[in-house]
Amino acid sequence: MDTHACRMELDRTRPLWRQIAAEIIRRIEDGTYPPGSRVPSTLEIAEEFGVVNATAAKAMRHVREEGWTRGEVGLGTFVVER
Repeated sequence: MDTHACRMELDRTRPLWRQIAAEIIRRIEDGTYPPGSRVPSTLEIAEEFGVVNATAAKAMRHVREEGWTRGEVGLGTFVVER
């Protein structure tokens, strides 16, 4: 499993889900998660950033609502072509 060794430090004074969503979007923009690729699961995101599943789910929902990803039932979440 590809875990990012340089775990991002979250600013605990700001909404964590917003920071996580911004980091996922940054990774999509910089090609870490290219179009068509699967993004980490909510559980993987929660583990990487050291947050509860609900926070990770909120972040990933925001990324999807902004049009960066799409869910495939039973397969995962994938980066869309922009």
